[in-house]
Amino acid sequence: MHWLKSSELNPKARPGDWLHRFNLNMSPFLRIGPWLCTCLFGALSAIAALPVKIYVAPTGHDGSSGMNLVEHADKRDGPLQSVQKAIATARELRKNNPEIETQIEFAEGRYEVARPIILTSQDSGLTLASRPGARVEISGGTVINGWHISPTNGLLWQTILPEVRQGSWRFNQLFIDGHRATRARTPNRGYFHAAGPIRSDASAPGLLLPIRKDELPAEFNPSNGGWAVILEKWTDLRLPIRGINLATRTASLGNLAIPFWMDEESPRYWIENTPESLDAPGEWYLDEATGQLSYYAPLHWDPSKSRVTAPRLLELIRVSGDPKNKTNSIARDIHLRGIHLIECDYDLPAQGLISQQTAVPIHGALVIEYSEEGSIENCLFENLGGYGIELGAGAVRWSVIGNRMRSLGAGAIRVGEPYQSLPKTNSICEAHRISDNDLGELGRIFASASGITVYHSGKNRIRHNHIFDLYYTAISIGWTWGYQESVCRDNLVEFNLIEQVGQGVLTDLGGIYTLGPQPGTVIRNNLFREIRSHDYGGWGLYTDEGSTGIVLENNVVFHCKSAGFHQHYGRDNIIRNNLFAFNHDYQLMRTRAEDHRSFVFNRNIVVFDSGELLGSDWSGGTNSFAMADNLYWDTRLTAKPDDLRFGGELLAEWRKRGHDLGSIIADPLLLDVDHPERGLMTNSPAFKMGFQPIDLSKVGVRPPTQRD
Repeated sequence: MHWLKSSELNPKARPGDWLHRFNLNMSPFLRIGPWLCTCLFGALSAIAALPVKIYVAPTGHDGSSGMNLVEHADKRDGPLQSVQKAIATARELRKNNPEIETQIEFAEGRYEVARPIILTSQDSGLTLASRPGARVEISGGTVINGWHISPTNGLLWQTILPEVRQGSWRFNQLFIDGHRATRARTPNRGYFHAAGPIRSDASAPGLLLPIRKDELPAEFNPSNGGWAVILEKWTDLRLPIRGINLATRTASLGNLAIPFWMDEESPRYWIENTPESLDAPGEWYLDEATGQLSYYAPLHWDPSKSRVTAPRLLELIRVSGDPKNKTNSIARDIHLRGIHLIECDYDLPAQGLISQQTAVPIHGALVIEYSEEGSIENCLFENLGGYGIELGAGAVRWSVIGNRMRSLGAGAIRVGEPYQSLPKTNSICEAHRISDNDLGELGRIFASASGITVYHSGKNRIRHNHIFDLYYTAISIGWTWGYQESVCRDNLVEFNLIEQVGQGVLTDLGGIYTLGPQPGTVIRNNLFREIRSHDYGGWGLYTDEGSTGIVLENNVVFHCKSAGFHQHYGRDNIIRNNLFAFNHDYQLMRTRAEDHRSFVFNRNIVVFDSGELLGSDWSGGTNSFAMADNLYWDTRLTAKPDDLRFGGELLAEWRKRGHDLGSIIADPLLLDVDHPERGLMTNSPAFKMGFQPIDLSKVGVRPPTQRD
């Protein structure tokens, strides 16, 4: 018995027939007798349900069959070497037997791909998987060699890249032994602060950035290739520096239309990718004109014992059906398991880039569109320039489970399309399962990225994820400002652990952030902690413009800079049975009064030791908002708890407007004030008011055996 090459398959074999998998010399069986053949056929029918495996290894050969894991002396009978050849082999297997399930199994090693891997409807039923226990890296980068000490600066290592000099390759990231190196920047830490807002240049097309006298040294004169990276509110900008005029203290920048709301008086910024900025260990600089790459290495760095890589691709894998093909348009049942996707770049146009809310111009390294019923499980996404996964137009019922993401330029996962109008029927993205993913070290290039972003998409289940260490919102749902119709509905967000959000970098953000009407959306049993903005807007639960029909219940929210809950404006949201603890400036905020009920706030606990209870606009009666059966406690007023103010009013005065009937001012008796998520003592007065215990014992990523 030996494995067939794809060219030897029986073209008349029926789907599921064992003959299309094995090439047997049948003559011995014919001599033994028909009865043995009957037994053999029965036994092998069970094997027919297993997928056909195609083996790939870094030491393989693309002239091999790919049907054996171990390479034999005969090069035709061993693993393949390239991903592309393995996919072509799988397609050949399925050409006459389209119902065959095929699996490409990778041996341990690094697989550099020169172009994105494209999977289409031809690849339906295909699985890409690592061999059990193997670390399999699919890289969009290349290893850089040829290092030598700079003849003019003994602190720098350099190499010449002819492709860069010729203009056929440029890159914006560098990785040393799997870690993101710092693009040369000034200042090395923190920010400069502009002397005023960015303004138009009256003398030439472009923008001017006012520079403070004490920040840039007089000898600083960036060469071509320098960029200004600017943070404004919930946005970051990257603009090329055309020059710096130290006499007028202005930097002349590229010409982009700046949104009207970007009007900070003193935006923070830094300058990067200039030779003058290459002044600290761990920094690198690329001179695109000469192709010279310079690295300021730590002391005693040895390039022969280190792996330096730079990305070539903007995208690693794309799964895409063809929406124009009416008979075979959808890529179905495609799976990725245990694969490491690493070293992918981001695009930086010559005129610059404005990375708006959620880093909307930035896409994923793995893009799924017009595809159904696929899965991405137990994969690692690391050292990428944009988002990790993008579930785009026409992606339906994908499972994203048990993945780990680190050191991403943008966020982890983006779902749906970010259009202002409703998507076309055949491009609706919905019904995805996103669970038990460990998502951290996000927004390393584009600070405005969200951890998980849902644009126009509904019926998604976002459960048991750990999202941490990022600079904007952890989970953002909706892309409709105001009350216009949206397909973003019936989303479930539960049992997620969300922490270290914002970290003082951007403004106007939340642990979870919603936009527009979202009937049927439920946000429950999540733990939000350490939400900190630069200026205003470090909120835990943030229902922004037009948020409607959303239930937020059984969440624990604590240590947020601005407030635990904030609604800008919206309609008929329900906030119930949540614990808001020890938030800083305010505990609850409401920005705009409208001629309808904004929300109902019932059976919540609010305990705090700083700031005020209510912030912003709390005008109106119960027709504007309704609050009842809540427990409030200011630990600073233990001796006089009834002195607690509700927007300047005592509780009795507040109740005259119809609010907080049935509410009390009392110590909730937390089990642990440092860890409010641990719950309440059994004799807490909150239980007498109908407050239900919040079970967060299984919040965050679960062990594989406990996942559903």
